[in-house]
Amino acid sequence: MTIGIANAPCSWGVEFAADARNPDWREVLRQCSDAGYRGIELGPVGYMPEDPAILAQALAEHDLQLVGGVVFRAYHDPDAWDDVLDATHRTARALQAHGAQHMVLIDSISSRRAPTAGRAAEAVQMDKAEWQAFRDRIAESARIGTEEYGLTVGIHAHAAGFIDFEPELERLLDEVDEKILKICFDTGHHSYAGFDPAAFMKRHINRISYMHFKDIDPKIKEAVIRNRTGFYDACGQGIFCNLGQGDVDFPAVRQVLLDAGFDGWCTVEQDCDPLLNPDTLADASKNRAYLQSIGFEGNA
Repeated sequence: MTIGIANAPCSWGVEFAADARNPDWREVLRQCSDAGYRGIELGPVGYMPEDPAILAQALAEHDLQLVGGVVFRAYHDPDAWDDVLDATHRTARALQAHGAQHMVLIDSISSRRAPTAGRAAEAVQMDKAEWQAFRDRIAESARIGTEEYGLTVGIHAHAAGFIDFEPELERLLDEVDEKILKICFDTGHHSYAGFDPAAFMKRHINRISYMHFKDIDPKIKEAVIRNRTGFYDACGQGIFCNLGQGDVDFPAVRQVLLDAGFDGWCTVEQDCDPLLNPDTLADASKNRAYLQSIGFEGNA
């Protein structure tokens, strides 16, 4: 059994490929390597070069392996389907070109759900027809990644989208074939939503193919939920704190993985504002050191 620890461009504030605030992608690779990681995610497609030769050379220079990538798109919006398909194919091609295995699907933030992030009882729900079409779009994206590109595809619950809370995630898992859709489980978003990460993992560990490690500052979480703060503003306020400083029980998370014989990558994601949270190398180094301190040693 080998558990590898990777990091992702969102830990450097990279959420959208065209954001002028983004740091240079080469600097992200350098800092990721300097902080002790041997794996990294792609980030939003288009942020890193889509020419495989250019990216392969840069990854090799920093002794990094590409481990996965995220399709963060508006699955909830039927008018955005062309954009979702474009991102699905481009992300899948990039992952396949570099031997990365994990494609992660995330329903992006919806204006209908943003005010109730962390408030399951208040969140607006789709009607039956809207949900079925939404589910089918996710399933088709998963089918493309799995059957056309040979990837492992996981659904990722995310604050302020329509797959946010445990009941929605579990409903989707019940309705989409496990052969095409696994779980990319994010500890921080699960806590943000008001649920227990380790408890969910115990129930669904056999379907979890990939992990995202985030921690949540409980005081900031309480304040942003009370004040109905937007997701990106919450990131700027530091809701995603350094690992081990928030309310996620990472020793318990580790034990669930060990008990199940989990073999694969766990990727640190400390979403931040690239201007308000500038000491990204220090944060990445602290997160790596914390994980080592509780027994996450290996680089797959």
